[in-house]
Amino acid sequence: MPPFCWLFACLLVAAGLSVSPADAALGINWGTIASHRLPPNTIKQLLLDNGIKKVKIFDVDGHSMGALAGTGIEVMIAIPNEMLAAMNDYENAKNWVKHNVTYYNFQGGVNIKYVGVGNEPFLRSYNGSFVNVTFPALKNIQAALDDAGVGAAVKVTVPLNADVYDSPEDNPVPSAGEFRADVADLMSQIVSFFSQNGSPFTVNIYPFLSLYGNPEFPIDYAFFDGAATPVLDGGVAYTNVFDANFDTLVAALDRAGFGDLPIVVGEIGWPTDGEANANVALAERFYSGLLKRLAAKQGTPRRPNADIDVYLFSLLDEDAKSIAPGNFERHWGLFTYDGRPKFPLDLACDGQSRWPVAAKDVLYLPAKWCTLNPSQSNASAKLSHNVDSACNSADCTAIVDGGSCGAMDQQGKASYAFNAYFQRQNQQLKSCYFQGLSELTEQNISQANCNFTVQIVGWSAAADSLRHNWWMAAVGGILVLFL
Repeated sequence: MPPFCWLFACLLVAAGLSVSPADAALGINWGTIASHRLPPNTIKQLLLDNGIKKVKIFDVDGHSMGALAGTGIEVMIAIPNEMLAAMNDYENAKNWVKHNVTYYNFQGGVNIKYVGVGNEPFLRSYNGSFVNVTFPALKNIQAALDDAGVGAAVKVTVPLNADVYDSPEDNPVPSAGEFRADVADLMSQIVSFFSQNGSPFTVNIYPFLSLYGNPEFPIDYAFFDGAATPVLDGGVAYTNVFDANFDTLVAALDRAGFGDLPIVVGEIGWPTDGEANANVALAERFYSGLLKRLAAKQGTPRRPNADIDVYLFSLLDEDAKSIAPGNFERHWGLFTYDGRPKFPLDLACDGQSRWPVAAKDVLYLPAKWCTLNPSQSNASAKLSHNVDSACNSADCTAIVDGGSCGAMDQQGKASYAFNAYFQRQNQQLKSCYFQGLSELTEQNISQANCNFTVQIVGWSAAADSLRHNWWMAAVGGILVLFL
């Protein structure tokens, strides 16, 4: 943790300003895979301004943790899959807990609630890479938490993809849910361990992916406002895929002997660009239905009247994420890259939809854009090559078919690609050349619903550390004068 953040947290304690732990069910995922990041303290204020009391992060760094110190925001931290094998050694697990949990665990520090051991480690596409190392890592981390004296307050869990359970093909209803055959024995051991240690089962559920992966999937079934043809399971009619998926897990837990195990939905959301069904209108429809359900504490047929613990995915768009899963992968944010809300939301879970609060004091690069030089618009072969070159380094997912800018002509898409690269390169003059095809303009070249961004001044951990060190040196000098 940066020294300044430690000092600030201690001042909070001394002044009696620490915040009590959160008790609301709604949380959010804070990802950081972006070319230009908002400063952690800006993110902290964004969370506080919007009443977000729980956050899930995918790594542990001192700057993010320092920003969360003293806020009372409940935090789930994570151990990346690549570190699970190392955590099979107890000394490594003990050192990880020391540096990533107990280091921040003091009154007025970071309110760490869970440690996520891996992230979807049993995903089918991993071909079993993490199957043998996850459970030993899980046990070692919990033992290390216990030995450090924080095991009663900080619990381990494993954020899992919903593909670890399913219903058999000959009886595809939620009540027939069972764990996937290749991990069934392992899952039984893990859920037993969760039960013994007071840990929840954490699952990521994505109705959007059901629709994206199956062109025959009934679109209304992905939402919460009723399906024309519900799925009948005995006397129960399932009208949306979330209820059916959640209850399939409940049934699988029941078969394993732990039907009452708490369930946390670690990720759930709807993207807003990069694919035909990834748009703001459908995202607003999805979240409106989900948040109304959470506000009503409606639960699901197998767990009625339940206050489901949910982490929305995600806080911000991340333009540097891999698009291997799909072009939509960079557009899961409830807020744009610069912290502007995309649509009204009921983040308070009180049944009222309102516009979220935007990030404050965001710094932007100058208002200028890189665009196709109109005199070069017919240079088709050279143009195509340069567009491809720009998009290899910048985010062009909005101009794919089905994207928010996908309806533009070739010239419009070229301008978008050139500007995306220009902004990614911090508006360096040489980044707007493209073999003479482009030119700079101070006129906003956005078209209709297609936004040509001006990038923010990206936050740098290295620069932030220099500022903290300078501040500490200045404080040290002042203290010397008074001692």
